[in-house]
Amino acid sequence: MTAPAALTAEVVRRTLRHVKDPELDMNIVDLGLVYDVEVDAGEVRVRMTLTSPGCPAGPMITNDAYKAIRALDGVKDVDIEIVWEPYWTPEKMDPKVRALMGL
Repeated sequence: MTAPAALTAEVVRRTLRHVKDPELDMNIVDLGLVYDVEVDAGEVRVRMTLTSPGCPAGPMITNDAYKAIRALDGVKDVDIEIVWEPYWTPEKMDPKVRALMGL
């Protein structure tokens, strides 16, 4: 039996790859929506954005991200901050994803 992985920013980012923007059907990490992840003694703080301030899927994406992180071993609290600086543009997407979309 293996021990659970240590809770790190990279573990949180990998977990967030399972959270999708339902309108684009792509994960929020590859879309470039996740700007920063900090982990300190089980406290997880995520700074992220949405594709637009009026994104109708925003509450769903935020809730899905919260639930995914909360399910990780060792998480005591989750704070997801939605920020608009810097503003999201398609250039923030993973280059492979951008190419796949023809951008």
